[in-house]
Amino acid sequence: MKHPSVSAPPVSLRWSAWTDRGKVRTNNEDSFLALQFDAREVRRLGRVGNATTTNADFAFAVSDGMGGAMAGEFASRIAVEKITTLLPRSFHQSARGLDAGVNDVLAEVFDQIHRALLYVGESYEECAGMATTLSLCWLTPGWLYFGHIGDSRIYYLPKGGGLKQVTHDDTHVGWLYRNGQINEREARTHPRRNVLQKALGGGNQFVDPQVGAVGYEPGDAFLLCTDGLVGGLFDQQLEEMLRVKKAKKAKAAKAIEDNPAQRLVEESVKNDGRDNTTALVIQVS
Repeated sequence: MKHPSVSAPPVSLRWSAWTDRGKVRTNNEDSFLALQFDAREVRRLGRVGNATTTNADFAFAVSDGMGGAMAGEFASRIAVEKITTLLPRSFHQSARGLDAGVNDVLAEVFDQIHRALLYVGESYEECAGMATTLSLCWLTPGWLYFGHIGDSRIYYLPKGGGLKQVTHDDTHVGWLYRNGQINEREARTHPRRNVLQKALGGGNQFVDPQVGAVGYEPGDAFLLCTDGLVGGLFDQQLEEMLRVKKAKKAKAAKAIEDNPAQRLVEESVKNDGRDNTTALVIQVS
């Protein structure tokens, strides 16, 4: 990981997001979030957009809900909605260039979401046992801070190449893969690949998210995704598709913005499609 200075200059960000319920599920229990915030206000962003980090920070997240009936869908929505109120309160820390405390802030966000899910799950019978994964990125000039729990993922693609998964899948299969006991293909087909050891809500008493930071520079990219995406695409395919720059097409004399997240999701669903599938791509320039 690179370690840029705290006074890193502002950069331009371009993001795109897409989600699909897949070929099997009747509803979509995935959610995603794109957020711009400063010390005074917070603004929800569209699924495609661009902006600079000059006067504001950004948050991006994906979550994959679990539970009976519609409980999984509610759980993932609660997670992303809570971020919109919890994270902006801590903007002043990044504005003052304080690294110390960011991990604590992210841990607190995850704890509050966990408590909210437990409360709803205990209050409404149809929401009993509701749970969700959450992969959250907080972008400030020069740094991406992240918090993660579950088997959704955050990938980092440096401009020089070499896609890296920065989050750990909270599954035994993920542990086997990280320790070299199985390969990527074996991990993708393992019968217990979807058995989570950690999640927000559900029957979990404590929350222990993975938190960390990645230094970035222009030309880098990040991918947030739910496990449905990697069900249909290997890591090498993800990197190849992230590097494809399709030309903008004209329609009615108006340019249509390219959406790399949509390309990833559609290709994954075509190859597999057994699960809800969500991708969120962040490109730095």
